[in-house]
Amino acid sequence: MKIKEITAFPIRISREDDEEGNDRPAVIDFGDYFVDESAFTSIYSKYHETTVIKIETDTGIAGWGEAQSPVAPRITQAIVEDLVRPLVLGRDPFDIEAIWTRNFGAMRERGHPTGFYVDAIGGTDIALWDIVGKATGKPVHKLAGGRYRDKVKLYAGLGGTDPEKVADAAEEHVSLGYKALKLHLLLDVEGVTEIASAVRKRVGPDVMLMCDVHMRQSLTSAIKLGRALEKLDFTWLESPLVPEDIPGAVALAEALDMAVAIGEWSRTRYEMREAFERRAYDIVMHDIARTGITEGHRIGTIADTYNIPVAPHVGGGGILSVAATVEYSASCSNFMIMEHGHYANGYKNAITSEEYGPSNGYFEMSDKPGLGIEIDQSLVEKHLIS
Repeated sequence: MKIKEITAFPIRISREDDEEGNDRPAVIDFGDYFVDESAFTSIYSKYHETTVIKIETDTGIAGWGEAQSPVAPRITQAIVEDLVRPLVLGRDPFDIEAIWTRNFGAMRERGHPTGFYVDAIGGTDIALWDIVGKATGKPVHKLAGGRYRDKVKLYAGLGGTDPEKVADAAEEHVSLGYKALKLHLLLDVEGVTEIASAVRKRVGPDVMLMCDVHMRQSLTSAIKLGRALEKLDFTWLESPLVPEDIPGAVALAEALDMAVAIGEWSRTRYEMREAFERRAYDIVMHDIARTGITEGHRIGTIADTYNIPVAPHVGGGGILSVAATVEYSASCSNFMIMEHGHYANGYKNAITSEEYGPSNGYFEMSDKPGLGIEIDQSLVEKHLIS
């Protein structure tokens, strides 16, 4: 079996308000994208955007993957078609790790060991795993480590700026079967604490709660916030500092009793090495649509040597990102819990021929070959960015 073709589809799907909502601080609007007015944080799209990758073989088996591209997916498309494609055509798709390593090395010397380029090879990696699963008649998790669990536990994300509205959303998600929730809160310490307190009061003591503050804190304010959240029995504080502040992350992890969760921005074990060695976080949350399944397992294995649990990030990833993360989570020995967008799952399914989703806060593992998801290419093409 040989790889005959690889194609990247940059897609854009309209979305209605999802659980993270539009209740945000003031933003600077520039067409399809926007950025918060008062903070140096991420650019967001008004749509669901990502890059879907299809790899075809000379035997007729095709695999689907996704390179998470929440903005500018045409950049990822160009990388796949101009740089990744020449390196994979004619290869045996079973040479998954060798292909990842060859692709990674091709741009390393030029200073591209992360970012869009690694997203592209991560999405390619996912498509290769899908092919191997289909060729062997096995689900990816059976091939990538084995089934450690029959179902994958999820937490749902929600956010906003009004305490009562966020508490209402939290209560609704609990009624849908979720036993864990993460609050995306883009406010100062007092604002975050007020909302966190309202949510805890509303859902009671038995629901697992986490808080993501999207790099908006200093070390001093993060310590203050963490201590406030500890009193509310929150499980982790996520992404409180900018990624480069490893000394700050170390100091924060040492100062708090609650866990600090970091890692969604890192794509390789090389990026994470110093943070692991210095124990800069207590929970690692790499994103499989950025790392790929192969590198994701390498990161998970290193985390295991430090007794650090894995809580895979999904965030802006599409339905193939979700499926790949489910397969990864089932085959990761030190898995803790997986991120999921309950309402976002609806529009993410815009490219599937069969609905793919969880039930009562869990994904049940199946024996379907590959990623266990059916993609309709005509629907993918319907959402292509022209």
